[in-house]
Amino acid sequence: MIFLFLLPPYLAVTIYLLIRFFHWLKNCNHRLAWKRFKIPFTVVYIALALSPLLAFVLPRSLFSIVVRRISTYWMGVLLYSTIAVGVFEVLHLIAKHTKLKNAKLFSRGGKITVGSLLTVLTVLVCIYGGVNARNIKTTEYEVNVNKSCEGISDMNVVLVADLHLGYSIGVNQMKFMVDRINEQDPDLVVIAGDIFDNSYDSLDDPEGIKQQFHRIKSKYGVYATMGNHDIEEKILMGFTFSWGESPSLSRQMQDFVEDCGIKVLYDDHVLVDNKFYLVGRRDRDKPGTDDGSRASVSELTKDLDKTKPVFVIAHEPDELQETADAGADIDFSGHTHDGQLFPLTVIVRSIWENPCGILKKGDMTSVVTSGVGVYGPYMRVGTRAEICSVKVRFKGET
Repeated sequence: MIFLFLLPPYLAVTIYLLIRFFHWLKNCNHRLAWKRFKIPFTVVYIALALSPLLAFVLPRSLFSIVVRRISTYWMGVLLYSTIAVGVFEVLHLIAKHTKLKNAKLFSRGGKITVGSLLTVLTVLVCIYGGVNARNIKTTEYEVNVNKSCEGISDMNVVLVADLHLGYSIGVNQMKFMVDRINEQDPDLVVIAGDIFDNSYDSLDDPEGIKQQFHRIKSKYGVYATMGNHDIEEKILMGFTFSWGESPSLSRQMQDFVEDCGIKVLYDDHVLVDNKFYLVGRRDRDKPGTDDGSRASVSELTKDLDKTKPVFVIAHEPDELQETADAGADIDFSGHTHDGQLFPLTVIVRSIWENPCGILKKGDMTSVVTSGVGVYGPYMRVGTRAEICSVKVRFKGET
């Protein structure tokens, strides 16, 4: 529903960018303003602008998958083109009311130069963002837990989240992810939600993805919780159409995850090898329950033997103080993507207490990953795709 309110501004911005682009081209060379150039360019531009809508309405096919992937790049290009033009317009506006109004910077030659620089910079940023999104890094942390863990002094936990399997992320990215995981020789692998991207049918090769997950080598197995995108929802340009509703979890998605050998905890806990607890929380915004509720973290931990280590897997890094007060030693989360794209990488720090990395909260440590996949534009600028290798050291009496 929000998209309907944003559609007019979206159309206004895309039209304005086209007008400004043609104005710049005309300054560069009057021949570029000829109809035989402008008409085909406009047709391609309109097709790109409408690609998110086309991907939304087209039935699933190879063509619709290609359109959807093109639309993910288009949204990134649109973002940085808007920023580039916005910067120029602000500078121009300032210059008009200062002594700079007669500067060569805003002469015809100056406009050509500035426009060229901004165009090249936008292209380079978008190319970098697309390449960077595919490159999964490994981030290493050390976390001390002031408890003993029967028979072990330390363990290696690999945290992944926000795979967003679908039109953008498929078998190839999962192969790269699993290779990175296995390089860490993990004792435990936890997946902190958003395995899917709101659609099971968008998976490029379900059986191939299952094979990749089965390649994960972990002493204690692979555990997960579901995120706000692990439900079937119609989504258009990042906005869903279940405003005020509580969509239920997809049985097809749940079966798929189980077939991958992943143990999902739905507001539940498990005692692993009689050594440590794993507590999996439902998502805050889309818990998948009929009434939209989820259990509190204190309810989930009240009957646990808290002399043993307690690890919580929660998609969103919210309620950190409540989680610490409930006796958790580590809270594993994702969801934030660390902003994914500049300038959202700056804004996200004002939204989340721990947007990415580690944060001590009393005796508990919050660990948040920027995630493996992408949401919306297939780009990462100012952040990176990652898995987190967390060396947990138990400092209690042994």
